[in-house]
Amino acid sequence: MVGRKIVMQTGEALAEADEAWSAAEPEVVIGELDGPVGYAIANLIGDQVKGHTRVWAILNSDVQVRPATLMVSKYTAPNARYTNILMGTVQAAIANAVLDSVREGHIPKNKVNDIGIIVAVWLDPSAADAKTKIDHEVLFKTHREATLKAIAKAMANEPSIDWLLKNQKKVGHYFHELAVKGEL
Repeated sequence: MVGRKIVMQTGEALAEADEAWSAAEPEVVIGELDGPVGYAIANLIGDQVKGHTRVWAILNSDVQVRPATLMVSKYTAPNARYTNILMGTVQAAIANAVLDSVREGHIPKNKVNDIGIIVAVWLDPSAADAKTKIDHEVLFKTHREATLKAIAKAMANEPSIDWLLKNQKKVGHYFHELAVKGEL
């Protein structure tokens, strides 16, 4: 990876604990800032959409991580509670996962100022319900774990085409299978 131009790498992952609100299913796009990913980041940050605010992954106010990482919500934020959780616990988890990715060697340290990451974030809609009791440590852990896993998979081009072809018939889409069973 050192010296190689990272045009566009993609990945996704899932991590969850017992409660539905804990599920994290990020999708990532990683690439050079002077290429399609960088242009997408510039367009997204400059074209804010109500309910889908795009924000930088930060450890805390005034501490943006490297590589520059832009969070985009997959779900329309219905209220301030959802937005505060997304731009608090989840944002911190993603920022930490990006740094973990560099520390673990998934992202080359010498490329952190040359590449950017877009993370499409899934925060379960039940988090918006004031009646839902959320354990922020569990939520932090699942989003950190899933984001780290998605980045690692993106940078390693996983799953490989050979694995996909070999396992295609063994891997069924969870919601499709529920629908076929009449459970959805």
